[in-house]
This record gives sequence, structure tokens and C-alpha cells, in this order.
Amino acid sequence: MKIVIQCAGSKTPSAGSFRMMDGRQVFFVADPTVLVQNDFFYAKPDDLAEESEESWRQKLVEYNKSFADKNPLHLLPAYKLYTNPAYSRLVGKFGKKNVFILSAGWGIIPADFLTPPYDITFSASGDQLNRRRKYHTYQDFSMIENDGDEVVFLGGKSYLPLFYDLTKDLKGQRTIFYNSLTPPGRLLRNVRMVRFETTTRTNWHYKCAQALSDGQIDIGK
Repeated sequence: MKIVIQCAGSKTPSAGSFRMMDGRQVFFVADPTVLVQNDFFYAKPDDLAEESEESWRQKLVEYNKSFADKNPLHLLPAYKLYTNPAYSRLVGKFGKKNVFILSAGWGIIPADFLTPPYDITFSASGDQLNRRRKYHTYQDFSMIENDGDEVVFLGGKSYLPLFYDLTKDLKGQRTIFYNSLTPPGRLLRNVRMVRFETTTRTNWHYKCAQALSDGQIDIGK
């Protein structure tokens, strides 16, 4: 079984990132044209990297392949990039290889994938700087092995379209937890909807993640 949990806005302040040649930190957003580029260099993941024919996304893949052990930029593994303890709890229960993040900036990435800070979201409360729109173009990662394992998703309905798209070719069953009175999104083949009841409305999926980590939910039921 593999767990996919949506990303979070709150990031670890000390997280490392890519640097421009002039020393500025690269910070990834949905629409970098909104801000004047001064102390930071704002970019989209699929923009071309400085003096390169490769995108920042491609550069990140190469960095993970070549520098994961040394990690000179001090990038954090995805599950440590977010400040909420739910990510680390899931890793502690299910292991790094079985936990994934659905990132509005990067797609589906493994928990241990070295990831730079970013502020990109599907949330309706996001502004022009960080809200990803349908007309934006992203070459999203989908890094889950298609081995027939069940894939469990924890996250809000605004993240469901991307989850559906990035997992549509997986052979295994997809189980989606939701909190609303009625199931959200589309009813598709190999998709099971399971309601998680809680009085928490905002970020309810963290409660669900904790219940999974504590063994309080039997996925088989």
C-alpha cells in the first residue's frame, strides 16, 4: 500500500534551495511576473534554469540523482520540507518508499525526494502569485511505481483532479478519503471513496493521516 498526501503551505524556514549565479535564492511560485525579482529570484518549476537549456524541474531530477548523498544545497526531503508533523508520522509508520506527496508545484514525488521551497497551491484562497490555474502548464512528476499496489489519497477536493490525472494509469485500486457529506469529484474505475468523519474542516486530512499512522483506520474496511 502507498500513501499520497497533499502538500502544505507551511515550509521549514531553514530549507535550502537553488541559487542564481549572483547568489539569490530561487523561490518557486505559480506566477513569477507578479513580483519584482530582487532579494529572491522567482520562477516556475518548468521555466528554464539560468544559462541552461534545461528547466528547473529537469535540474532538480539531476540533482537528486547526482547529489542526494552530498546535498551541497541542503535541500530537504519532501516529508521534512513541510512543518506539519503528519508527513513524518506517515513515513515513520509506512516507510519513505511508501509515502508520497502530491505537490501543486511538482506533481507526485516520493517522501525522500529532495525538494526546494515553493509557494504553489490549488486552494481558492491563494492569490495570483501562488495559485495554480487550469490554464497553467506543468510537466508534473508522477513517481509512483505501477506495481499494482493500492494507492491511498489524503487531501482536499481541489487536489483531486491532479491526483486523478497522475494516477489514471495505475493498475491498483485507488482509495480516496474525504470529509464532506457526499463524495467529491468523479466516481471512476478502481476508485473507492471512504468518508473520514471529523469535526475538523480545515486541513482535516492531517487528522486522517494521524489516524492512519496510529493504526486507527483499517484500510481494508
